[in-house]
Amino acid sequence: MKDVELKLISELMKNSRRSDRELAKVLGVSQPTVSRTIKRLEKEGYIKEYTIVPDFLKLGYQIMGVTLIKRSEPADKDTSTETRKKVAETERRNPHANLMAVNGVGLGKDRLFTTLYEDYSAYSKAIELTKTLPDIEVWGVESFLVDLNDQTNYRVLSMAAIAHHLSLKEKG
Repeated sequence: MKDVELKLISELMKNSRRSDRELAKVLGVSQPTVSRTIKRLEKEGYIKEYTIVPDFLKLGYQIMGVTLIKRSEPADKDTSTETRKKVAETERRNPHANLMAVNGVGLGKDRLFTTLYEDYSAYSKAIELTKTLPDIEVWGVESFLVDLNDQTNYRVLSMAAIAHHLSLKEKG
């Protein structure tokens, strides 16, 4: 990536509401350069979406959970497609605030979910539902829960730290 592209992504991560003109001023390039670069970065998939990071507590979520699971069998392409259909149907009937659901490896697990819950009861219900999904061993579900009311939390979800890290990479 070019230096100006990294800087632009970094600035957008800090605040994506700024105009192309404002971004151009910060980056020291022209507004048309910013506009063209943004369009190209979107087209190439470097920018996936523009969003906000709300205060989840104010929206009624008391708990954030990171849940690791172990599937009973490694997913091949056919099994994975069928499992996704079943999971999508379960989620349609039982919607929840899942921030991320990804495959991975570590701690004897192969799937990670990061989810927001209104309270412990909602968390418990979601875990019981997770245990009914296909290809998941019941013994293989573990969670780490974060109390969003805890004022001693070090850093909550924010793109600012990643933007800062990108700006350090720019300087080399």
